[in-house]
Amino acid sequence: MLRYLFVFLVFIHGLIHLLGFVKAFQLSEVNQLTQEISRPVGLLWLATALLFIATGGLYLSGNDKLWPILGFVSIILSQALIFMAWQDAKFGTIANVIILLVAIPAYAGWSFEDSYREDVKATLERTNAMESELITEAGLQPLPAPVQKYLRYVGVVGKPKVKNVRITFTGQMRGKGQDWFDFTAEQHNFYDEPSRLFFMKASVKGLPASGYHAYKGDEAGMKVKVFSLFPVVDIAGAELFKGETVTVFNDMCLMAPATLVSNRIEWEPIDDTSARATFTNQGVSISAVLYFNEEGQLVDFASDDRYSVDDRKQYRFTTPVRDYKDFNGYNIMSYGEAVWHYPDGEFVYGKFNLKSVEYNVTELK
Repeated sequence: MLRYLFVFLVFIHGLIHLLGFVKAFQLSEVNQLTQEISRPVGLLWLATALLFIATGGLYLSGNDKLWPILGFVSIILSQALIFMAWQDAKFGTIANVIILLVAIPAYAGWSFEDSYREDVKATLERTNAMESELITEAGLQPLPAPVQKYLRYVGVVGKPKVKNVRITFTGQMRGKGQDWFDFTAEQHNFYDEPSRLFFMKASVKGLPASGYHAYKGDEAGMKVKVFSLFPVVDIAGAELFKGETVTVFNDMCLMAPATLVSNRIEWEPIDDTSARATFTNQGVSISAVLYFNEEGQLVDFASDDRYSVDDRKQYRFTTPVRDYKDFNGYNIMSYGEAVWHYPDGEFVYGKFNLKSVEYNVTELK
């Protein structure tokens, strides 16, 4: 509703500028403007009207890159014209301020997300140069029996090895002692040199927020901004890198199972429905236990090597999953939860609904 009210304001504000054009060219009586307006200035009133209308159209189309820029140009021209006819047009400043207050965080949001997009583009160029190989039944043989069964259930045999994956989510998250907030997320993971680039948009207590988690090379960072302007989380370091290494491996297990055929992973059989894995990247090793059901589905993942962002302490981390569906030829989970096992009990802090998964993508959408 607020979205359409804002567009209405932009359109009406733009149309009002036509009065200056009509006044200058004496197309009709304009009692609202008492000062004389020259024809060259009248053309500026017309141009400003058209710019505001175009701004509203771009906003409606979801072009978050162009509409704020066009909005800034429109506001500057509009305010200059208002100063020239201040006695008659001064209240137009209110509309310009409102539009400016929306355009600034929109532009900041695009700029923040663009850092994610540029990282994705650069890494896609690297993986696009890689040749694809097929996963064979022989490649599964060194793995524990329940892992082999899972990969056959997923349907990886005979398909290309996964170089990268694009994933989109919707869901809810919360911190301990806090309310749930809704989010949408897109991420790209890469597996030649394990990388995870995750961008999230959310509404927290009614305020728009966005976050970028970047795991690449030997570094990991997490930034969260309210209105895409004001940092509320900005952390990095060895603890985060180790914790995000768990997350990278969790993604591999749940959403890109074909990557489990890898020399980065050491496997230890436990029983018919579980196995332990040790995943190593950049000299950092993490361990997790994978739990499967009789059908061969992976139903839970548990690791003691992840740190809680809230208090930077290490707790058991699990991700129970269910509702397997076909995503581009692979049978994988479509719903999962993220759970901390605190000393005072289990705490579900994330609920994830998988919307799309694309493997071996070649370009940014």
